Amino acid sequence: MNKIGVIFDLDGVIVDTAKYHYLAWKELADDLGFEFTEEHNELLKGVSRVRSLEILLEIGNISISEEKKQEYLVSKNEEYLGYITKMGADEILPGASELLDALDNVGIKYVLGSASKNAPLILKQIGLFDRFAGIVDGNSVSKAKPDPEVFLIGAEKLNLTPKQCVVFEDAIAGIEAAKDANMISVGIGDENTLKEADYNFNNLTEVPSDFFEKLATLN
Repeated sequence: MNKIGVIFDLDGVIVDTAKYHYLAWKELADDLGFEFTEEHNELLKGVSRVRSLEILLEIGNISISEEKKQEYLVSKNEEYLGYITKMGADEILPGASELLDALDNVGIKYVLGSASKNAPLILKQIGLFDRFAGIVDGNSVSKAKPDPEVFLIGAEKLNLTPKQCVVFEDAIAGIEAAKDANMISVGIGDENTLKEADYNFNNLTEVPSDFFEKLATLN
């Protein structure tokens, strides 16, 4: 089944670091004097750090200099790093390790395609870094999702055409990026939110054992 390869998003698919992003952004919002809710945090899913800050400032109706923005980006990231450096294997989401095992067993290669600049660190923290054939993160791309750049680079790392790649994503921007890249998209999470995906599962435990075998016959 080497006719296909898999590209995994990180946050919300392999691990859930959204809670740590939320705590770090909330601390910044508190410092700036406005409320930042978990509902607001949903707007930052799959979005780059710079754009996330812009959205947060829009929510607070705050205008600041570019220099100040850079200061806040650094301080937010330091706060976030404080959380993720305490992560361990127990934070791998249900079904993720088993799915990687299943892919290994049938010889399907997989890479990471994440907007996070901290993706390598997180994978090392949870003990999965060495299992991926390649990592494409926020340090590797110039355009954030929904631009397909991250997934197109992922296809290159797999030595496959975009049509041979299957993308697992939990964010609308990621599903759009996968579709724009002409890849098979699998939405992980709420089906109504991710209705544009080719396939939908609530989490990785729901992926059928013959899922990739069936996909391979389509290529």
